[in-house]
Amino acid sequence: MNALKRPTLRAQFDAADANRDPMHLIARDFDGVDLYVGNRQAASHPVLLTQHGINAVLNCALNLDVNLVDAPAPDSRHQSFGRAHIRYYKLGLIDGPGNPAEMLLAGYLQLRGLMRQQMPAKATYPWPSGGHVLVNCRGGRSRSVILVSLFLHLERKDAYPTLAGAIDYVRQMRQLDPFEWPSAPKPVLIEAAVWAARAAHHLRALEETMLNADRS
Repeated sequence: MNALKRPTLRAQFDAADANRDPMHLIARDFDGVDLYVGNRQAASHPVLLTQHGINAVLNCALNLDVNLVDAPAPDSRHQSFGRAHIRYYKLGLIDGPGNPAEMLLAGYLQLRGLMRQQMPAKATYPWPSGGHVLVNCRGGRSRSVILVSLFLHLERKDAYPTLAGAIDYVRQMRQLDPFEWPSAPKPVLIEAAVWAARAAHHLRALEETMLNADRS
């Protein structure tokens, strides 16, 4: 019975993905940076990224690599390497069991850091600082959704006091159909994000304690 149901559910997911825009604006103005969530098509579409002022992409999918190199280095011998037209970051999450919860915490810190990163004035760093950010995974349903939900919960606590509320908000903004919600994001990723949120709160409390000790 279950074996017969899986292809039908997979087909529903694929149809929903095909009918949905490749990416959606989720939240505006993190010190001037807007945050998007999208799929593999969005991450691999230079024109679309440029149209939305996206200067950085964070790919959350372990089983998805995007070749954004548009100026291969002259010493490339096997596969091309070099710079892309945008800043490209990778967080290799599995869409299901297997990720240590620390990876969600690392992803939150990585996203927070790349949004604040300032580019040096060197030819080897040709990108401007700032610009908007796309967080993507394969379908833009699970891994990217949970990471951005965690980010909203931790960075805008007043607007998203619970992780569950942040997840529902991102689901709606990403236009996920209700039938997708039980696996978008995957429950095991939600569990990891709960741990990551607690760990982040603990780190902030520890940092505040250390700062107060330095002042006294």
